Amino acid sequence: MEWPLLASLAPQERREVLAAARPRSFARREVLFHAGDPGDTLFLIRSGHVAVRVTTEYGDTVTLAVLGPGETVGELALLGEVAERSATVIALEATDALTLTRDQIAALRATHPRVERLLLDVLTAQVRRLTGHLVEALYVPVRHRVVRRLLALAEQYGDGARPVTLTVTQDDIAGLAGAARPTVNQVLRALESDGAVSLSRGRIEILDRARLAKHRG
Repeated sequence: MEWPLLASLAPQERREVLAAARPRSFARREVLFHAGDPGDTLFLIRSGHVAVRVTTEYGDTVTLAVLGPGETVGELALLGEVAERSATVIALEATDALTLTRDQIAALRATHPRVERLLLDVLTAQVRRLTGHLVEALYVPVRHRVVRRLLALAEQYGDGARPVTLTVTQDDIAGLAGAARPTVNQVLRALESDGAVSLSRGRIEILDRARLAKHRG
């Protein structure tokens, strides 16, 4: 497993860092951390998927991202002096991760300057992704946004053209697509009628990616 944050390290150095990391396992629906918690740990995802969620001022929960193997979560709290989580992260399925403490990351940044650059690159990629989603939310029809998020998740979960099961809810898709859940439900039902997806409680199965892609706009 490779993580961009450690890409600048020599193989031996990377092995030493990973050997010092603490393995953690999370059951489905178990919370890795809550918004407002102390941000003293970085998570390197080895298997499974997690959802990054925030709560709006009106009490609604919105999914901002779904992350999987090879990705990291918790970087933002390690940059600023106020180490506080800005979102809640929950396991969508059984998930294994490695954790590095704030002190370990600080030591890496001090001895390997490129780690600082890579950490910023990871955050920059997240900002670009969220900015792209915002632009889509303003100018792209809901149906196309939903399909694009489904295709991106299918790529993340699967390794080919075979059917793939996403352990996400319609609320997750609504958050990722920046749309209301009833509207997303209508889109998903239409896609199900077309044979592109199959819906069940807490899961969405992508049956035919080529058929689904025809609706992406």
